[in-house]
Amino acid sequence: MSGTGGGAPGAPAISVVICAYTEDRWEEIRAAVASVRAQSRPALEILLVVDHNRALRDRLAGEYEAAGDVRVLANAGPRGLSAGRNTGIAASHGEVIAFLDDDAVAERDWLRHFAEGYADPRVLAVGGRTVPVWASGRRPVWFPEEFDWVVGCTYKGLPPGRVRVRNVLGGNASFRRTAFTAAGGFATGIGRDGGRRPLGCEETELCIRLTRAVPGAVLLIDDRAVVHHRVPAGRERFGYFRTRTYAEGLSKALVARSVGAGKGLESERRYAGRVLPAGVARGLRDALLARPGGAGRAGAIVAGVLAAAGGYAVGSVRARRGGAAFAAAPAAGVGG
Repeated sequence: MSGTGGGAPGAPAISVVICAYTEDRWEEIRAAVASVRAQSRPALEILLVVDHNRALRDRLAGEYEAAGDVRVLANAGPRGLSAGRNTGIAASHGEVIAFLDDDAVAERDWLRHFAEGYADPRVLAVGGRTVPVWASGRRPVWFPEEFDWVVGCTYKGLPPGRVRVRNVLGGNASFRRTAFTAAGGFATGIGRDGGRRPLGCEETELCIRLTRAVPGAVLLIDDRAVVHHRVPAGRERFGYFRTRTYAEGLSKALVARSVGAGKGLESERRYAGRVLPAGVARGLRDALLARPGGAGRAGAIVAGVLAAAGGYAVGSVRARRGGAAFAAAPAAGVGG
């Protein structure tokens, strides 16, 4: 792996942060690292941040540190994905920091497409497209593409190509280092922490905070920057779907409390008003045409909306009673 970051002269050097928390994903972690090592545009460095698991940290150190191209770090903050990412940011040296989930693999040109987006100095974040890899080998017939965000993937309704967005998706994203200097890091207490409830939205909150701190900031998604994300069997079940959509509502309530409902729910209103009704209509049409799963997909969309709305209502009440239950890392803590 090149120590210069590769690519054209003047292109930003990119550090890649992969956060891990369980030995159950050992082979997935190794595959994620291998995919970064195989990039057509080499990364400056790979940082593996381990979330409060000494056995996994020691095992990864034994696997990689002798090679010299991967650094293994312990999460220096509270348990959770946000603090792990902040640890990686603070320890990294690249002008751009990219994030890859520990159960995902990046296509060969992933970093090259990210780097191209930063040719415009106004661009402070570039995300990509995340494709599900179902444990069963195929998408469950009832699972609507409009809800692929439930399993951490790009969902139907996002525009194609390289487009400006409100927020990138955290498992396939990159940020300029100056973004963290301006806005601080990922907020702790809002996203995943290895617990039973699959919360999220930490990248949404950060991106909204970033565009407030830097009003001219441009955030992009380039659908050519592709990663393939493993979906375990447990997440193919309707029970997980319902739990995850409810948790998203809880998380959105925290985001709205932090940045205001106007900006915090701007994209969600368009999604609920345009994308989801069209998805229900397609599902009902497929059901009338006796196509497999049509009624199930329509029903899942309705159930997902109701679960998210319920979570948002509960989360809003909790937020009003207890205030915001998370805090952003200060810029000095992640700016390098």
